[in-house]
Amino acid sequence: MQVIYFIILAAQAYTTISSNQEYLTPFENWVDKFKIQFESDIHLYDILKKWIVNELYIKHVNAENLPYKLAHNQFSGMDQFDFIKYVMKNNGIFNRKYERLRQFTTLNETYLLPESVDWVQSGNITSVKDQGQCGSCWAFSTTGALEGAYSIKYGNLVSFSEQQLVDCDNLKNGGKDHGCNGGMMDNAFYWIGNNNGLCEESAYPYVSGNGKSGSCQKTCEQLPDSDIISVIDVYESDNHMMSALAIQPVSVAIEADERDFQLYSSGVLTSKCGTNLDHGVLAVGYGSESGNDYYLVKNSWGITWGEDGYIKLGRGKEYNEGKGQCGILMEGSYPVLI
Repeated sequence: MQVIYFIILAAQAYTTISSNQEYLTPFENWVDKFKIQFESDIHLYDILKKWIVNELYIKHVNAENLPYKLAHNQFSGMDQFDFIKYVMKNNGIFNRKYERLRQFTTLNETYLLPESVDWVQSGNITSVKDQGQCGSCWAFSTTGALEGAYSIKYGNLVSFSEQQLVDCDNLKNGGKDHGCNGGMMDNAFYWIGNNNGLCEESAYPYVSGNGKSGSCQKTCEQLPDSDIISVIDVYESDNHMMSALAIQPVSVAIEADERDFQLYSSGVLTSKCGTNLDHGVLAVGYGSESGNDYYLVKNSWGITWGEDGYIKLGRGKEYNEGKGQCGILMEGSYPVLI
């Protein structure tokens, strides 16, 4: 049914291009806003068709009065197949097929949880970052969890270096990740522990937005007390995830290749979203909005995506048979500092 619907949208887009000019000005404004570059007239025409399909889809979804809204963003010139390719290439989370290293057992399921948690509002989360064309989401999720843990423990919010992880957390330097070609947050946590900490962003800035890793620089000094002594893997349940979030932000892996995720703008995402984990992000809290429970998640696609770079993912047992909306409960973990 969905395939048929998109065929109809595509047909409408062709008609719109040839007979209706009302979309051309918004399209041109979108091109200017996101500095879209065209290789040829054919390329421009292809992007325009896809943009109009997304415009029609956005209007269709927003008219249904769902708990969330869609809007144009930097991905509006992509169809669903383009976006899946983008996520596969530029996010690079490897699905874990091994037994959990350590389950979250320090809090049980009857623990009295606060009604809501928001580490952004409490001032323990750095500003939203942008990974660019590099498959380094795992590094941004890792630094986000480290930044939150460090701020909560020491009362000092600092930005840690994703570039150091991209360049140095590899086999050559005692790690297991693969720079712009992907990685996992647990691997990065353990590398930071073996490295006795991580450098600040200011000392080792991010330059891999062009999709290329660099050689490992060893001139910066690890921030004191950023050493990780252990990693806690969060057991796959809402109670355990909320219990963990009551302590500190949690690195999570999700499926991010669905169309509604692509064009998400605001509200609580309750649409179909599977468990084919392909993107590392940071869970920074939970709460409820208009009767819809959610997890608050920080992404690394810049502030032009989502709610200023964030998304609220639906929370509850109804999502993926208890695996969480977009699989958010499946691979949660967080670092414990020295």
